[in-house]
Amino acid sequence: MRIFAKVPGGENGKDETLVVACTDPSRPLSSIVEELITRNAIREASGIGEKYLLRLAENGAILYEESRIGDVLKDGDLVVVALQEAISGEKVDCHQTNRYITENLIRTSEAEWIALDGHSLSVEDLVKIGKGKYRVKLSEEAKVAVGKARKVVDDIVASGKVVYGINTGFGRFANIVISHSQLDELQMNLLRSHSAGVGNPLDPTHTRMLLALRINALAKGYSGIRLETLEQMVDALNASCLPYVPEKGTVGASGDLAPLSHLALGLCGEGDAWSPTTGWGKAKEILEAHGLKPLKLHAKEGLSLINGTQLITSLGADALHRAKMAALQADVIAALSIDVLKGTPRAFDPDIHASRMHPGQQEVAARLRALLDSSVYPSDIRAGHRDCPKVQDAYTMRCVPQVHGVVHDTIKFVTTIITTEMNGATDNPMVFAERAETLSGGNFHGEYPAKALDYLAIAIHEIANMSERRLERLIHPAYSEMPAFLVKDGGLNSGFMLAQCTAAALVSENKVLTHPSSVDSISTSAGTEDHVSMGGFAARKALIVVEHVETVVAIELLAACQGLEFHRPNKTTAPLEEVYKLVRTVVGQWDKDRCMSPDILAVRQLLRDEKVWQVVQPYMDIYQQQMLPNH
Repeated sequence: MRIFAKVPGGENGKDETLVVACTDPSRPLSSIVEELITRNAIREASGIGEKYLLRLAENGAILYEESRIGDVLKDGDLVVVALQEAISGEKVDCHQTNRYITENLIRTSEAEWIALDGHSLSVEDLVKIGKGKYRVKLSEEAKVAVGKARKVVDDIVASGKVVYGINTGFGRFANIVISHSQLDELQMNLLRSHSAGVGNPLDPTHTRMLLALRINALAKGYSGIRLETLEQMVDALNASCLPYVPEKGTVGASGDLAPLSHLALGLCGEGDAWSPTTGWGKAKEILEAHGLKPLKLHAKEGLSLINGTQLITSLGADALHRAKMAALQADVIAALSIDVLKGTPRAFDPDIHASRMHPGQQEVAARLRALLDSSVYPSDIRAGHRDCPKVQDAYTMRCVPQVHGVVHDTIKFVTTIITTEMNGATDNPMVFAERAETLSGGNFHGEYPAKALDYLAIAIHEIANMSERRLERLIHPAYSEMPAFLVKDGGLNSGFMLAQCTAAALVSENKVLTHPSSVDSISTSAGTEDHVSMGGFAARKALIVVEHVETVVAIELLAACQGLEFHRPNKTTAPLEEVYKLVRTVVGQWDKDRCMSPDILAVRQLLRDEKVWQVVQPYMDIYQQQMLPNH
């Protein structure tokens, strides 16, 4: 396998990207640094406390030097090599190989506070909690609600009344009564037996989102958990003491039982956990290192911790947020491609789109009008072909509002479903303090988020479908009237030939991944749970599809900027020139062939950081202000 290593600049001050051939993926990551030192690409770390860190360019994660290369990297990954002081905390022996430290979780002490009340959490705020930008606390109203619900549970236990989930077994064993002396043991047995997940662990961002969502659900006051337990969970989240949670194992029906059991088990001090200052270790030791005590569970608390759709919903919220930003920025990139391909903006006339009335379609057309040639932002390119005889463009140019529009409308629909689910009570049985009783139902079933995330994957995929076809037009001289594959000296240079193949491969993968997982169901728990949502896979697939879309759109943006070079000295519109300038801050123009993977990853990171949207938004606002009286 080949790994691309970006090393600090030498005498000329420019960073350099080198290829490191890894013939033995079982070797430690430190061998990459040793190879670079041998090749005189970097000097040996000799100062006190100095060491080289390898950071994954894709997400900024710092990689643990003793991890095996094949466990944490894949062929073609780009890592950034930096000389820094050693990371605090001792190295901990742990079976988990994906060891990393995410930079944006280290500074949670500087984060703002947000109150969780079980009613008002937004997707955007949850994503910020995941990234460590917020610390959480319980609202006063939530504390009162939790206390009232707990009193109902305590009264039931004291009365000796038999109630499912409090003093009985679970699922098929619901009719088996558990003695009062075994209730505490029952809670831990439930967590241990249900911690049956497999696969890679959730990364710190997703684990924080998962924990925050479970806290938010419990804060509603329908679970019967003790306030002391819930506040311990809040403390663990704020310290980023994050249990090992495998990503696979939920069927998304009686809640996300396996992942939530792993989450709860780690908070109880069993299994493994991670924090930014300690790395991976035994959960009990990680909690104690932060001055925290393991949870000690009492009646019903085990079930309260694991009954819910929070794995589906937390991963889904991240996929949703990224899809929204990918779609918005895809509108911008489509506009740049249209201008570079000498397309006409007349197809985006407001009267055309008002006649069909779909909100998303009209919004996309409005964005395209704000970005393409107009009296506010003229384009030299458009001026040069305004009087050409061509009447209309290909569908991937002309029908951007119609196709992108339904994606935006779907994202709004999914936002409603996911936001509602994030703030819903998903326990069973549910505790109704005002009635002083518990009721069994099925709010744990994940069909709502499962269906919504299947819709999301299907919708956002179409962005990549359109993008890849515009990319094909950009590199095809018969369509673009530019050099084949957007490179001079074709034959000697291949230009964007294989970049389009990469885009085509990802689009093709998406066509499989967008098959809905929620149309499937397998009966579980000896027929008690005879219909399940498969929402966990719907969420994981949605994230993969979104990542592919981000990558394809990044390749289109690279190609559009390269195509713009062949129009010089003519310029596109002012907002689209700002997009070009942004790209050129991380990727140079394509004068001759070079390794393209780092370029693709760098531009994809611009999209993930929402930079493309940020540079054009002020221009669109000005356009709307100036054009509003006319339309």
